[in-house]
Amino acid sequence: MYQACIFDLDGTLADTVESIANVANQILDRFGLPAQPVEDYKYHAGDGGDILMERCMRAAGSDLSHLSEGQKLYREIFAKNPLYKVTAFDGMKETLEELKRRQVKLAVLSNKPHEATVLAVQGLFGTEIFDVIQGLKPGMKRKPAPDNAWMIAERFGIKPESCMYIGDTNTDMQTGKAAGMFTIGVLWGFRDRKELEENHADRIIEKPEEILQLQEETLC
Repeated sequence: MYQACIFDLDGTLADTVESIANVANQILDRFGLPAQPVEDYKYHAGDGGDILMERCMRAAGSDLSHLSEGQKLYREIFAKNPLYKVTAFDGMKETLEELKRRQVKLAVLSNKPHEATVLAVQGLFGTEIFDVIQGLKPGMKRKPAPDNAWMIAERFGIKPESCMYIGDTNTDMQTGKAAGMFTIGVLWGFRDRKELEENHADRIIEKPEEILQLQEETLC
């Protein structure tokens, strides 16, 4: 059986697209740029706030002269209210509670700023579910670099191949694969089956409860 699960946050544990769009569109407005459709943020997101701001500014027709300022504002505004219109996906809380009952180690690994990641996860799921909550800090390598996934496995005292890595984007699949973990793509998040298949997900699932069956599978 797998001994640990590492979860992405945005689009995996929680529906955060309105929260992301709200912050980024506020910043676009400050610079006289048009707001971008909420659905478009499913594709702008996934690689951290700095890249998200670059993507949405380009989409809004910016020359990127205010990019650095916009990236700084994104971190500052998000930290003030990381739970704006954020909801856990159906069945996720119950799945996490059952994994916890099975004594599976649980972690979150996100490219969202660390402070906002901690506040969002603890606001949705409390302080007792996750053993490690890791967002992006200055100087850290962002996903898809496997370094932080390895760091979490090491903290758990578990080999990477005993971990399941669960996410909804190409970045997540690349992270899990690079880390040597069993990589699960979820279809309730920001991206589609084609993207997950093209990035070599070991398994693709349609609802959180399927994680419980996969956790019990014998390691190869």
